[in-house]
Amino acid sequence: MSLPPDRIASLAEDLLSARDGGRQRPPLSDTEDGFGWDDAHAIAARIRTLRIASGETPVGRKIGFTNRTIWPLYGVHGPIWGDMFDRSVTQLDAAKATVDLPKVPEPRIEPEIVFGFGATPAAAMPDAELLDCIEWVAHGFEIVTSVYPGWKFAAADCQAAFGLHRALFIGPRQPLGSLGAQPAVSLAGLELTLKGRDVQAEGRGADVLDGPLQALRFLLDGLAAVPGETPLKAGDIVTTGTLTDAMPVTGGDRWQTEIHGCDLPGLDVTFR
Repeated sequence: MSLPPDRIASLAEDLLSARDGGRQRPPLSDTEDGFGWDDAHAIAARIRTLRIASGETPVGRKIGFTNRTIWPLYGVHGPIWGDMFDRSVTQLDAAKATVDLPKVPEPRIEPEIVFGFGATPAAAMPDAELLDCIEWVAHGFEIVTSVYPGWKFAAADCQAAFGLHRALFIGPRQPLGSLGAQPAVSLAGLELTLKGRDVQAEGRGADVLDGPLQALRFLLDGLAAVPGETPLKAGDIVTTGTLTDAMPVTGGDRWQTEIHGCDLPGLDVTFR
């Protein structure tokens, strides 16, 4: 870690203030000499402590930049992760819904695969044991936002700033076993179409680090490698990364997905 503890604390408070106030600030990689991954993890840990102290409850993690096809668009070269809290995660009653769009700078929508854990997973588990830890699977929409103007940043900037997460809307849950005898293969093989605002985007499960289960393994390995990181536990939720590029979203938009090759329903969500 290159930044002193008092600077880590100050930056954590500033990022949280920017998030809560809907303002943006320059990337840390532009303003802090020597800023790197250790600093980013330390800032994220401090933010987690502050949010818990304010009454928020951690409910899991989001994984970002797992989709290799979009790395050149954002100038990143690998995934990140961020905390999710109870105030940002919503379980939809049905695949068709109307919800409030968070009032945040430059919001974008990401279609993702979401896992819910019935048992505690570990990085070293064989695939069969890891799959047994997953109680349910769902398709969801994550709303992401950049506290840095114009979506210009380094990956470590995003690791420090909430993993770009602002909201997750989870569609109908179903048991992982409903995807068949090889759910990991089914999820990696899915094809998704995202439609909205007169645009259409295509994605595949394999684009996400070769499949959502592999994205989950990246997270488990990463958490295990960072000192002081909180591991996943039973009851946690993990969303595994966007299957398409993140698309700008505004109030009044209707976004729909169709999924083929995997027995998961698409979503039809209108944002107020």
